[in-house]
Amino acid sequence: MDNDVSAGSSTTTIAGRLALGVTLLAFGLGYTDLIDGVTAADAVSIAHYVGGVALFVAGLLALRDRDAAAGTAYTVLGAFWFTWAVSAGTQVSDNAAGLFLLLFALVALSLTLAGGDQLGQGTYGLFCVGLVLMAVARFADSDGLTKVGGWFAVAAGAVAWYAATAALAHWPTAVPRRAARPGVTATG
Repeated sequence: MDNDVSAGSSTTTIAGRLALGVTLLAFGLGYTDLIDGVTAADAVSIAHYVGGVALFVAGLLALRDRDAAAGTAYTVLGAFWFTWAVSAGTQVSDNAAGLFLLLFALVALSLTLAGGDQLGQGTYGLFCVGLVLMAVARFADSDGLTKVGGWFAVAAGAVAWYAATAALAHWPTAVPRRAARPGVTATG
């Protein structure tokens, strides 16, 4: 099995992935109604300080270390979480909330398509799907679709948490590639 722990194993990247993972887990679980009495509003403090402030600072540190991919991702996502947290409880229309989620889904899509390691792409891809579902749910006033979007955010949080833990514990962080049959060569 490939132990590709070099991808995303800097201290800043690990801290950023932990912050993102915890925030996504809290945010997503709040929307799933899995835990009785826990709502998305209960994730506001975590989103504000861990997802907003800590993730933004991790992004600045990554940019200082010339890690453009992690720096860009963490600063932009830190701004997202900070904005989401400070605007929680503010009366906005469902369409305005849906538009906010849809715009940040585009950011998550950009982060997914930018490449990088498989776990990072998985995190951003799952988060993008979750945000799109939640945006559509706000436009259509669909609680069921909001819950599904919450589950995608939970999955994204679990992948981010695993990526950080794997880097710390030297677990595998890449899916092993199957070898070709004897006599078969790759082109290009």
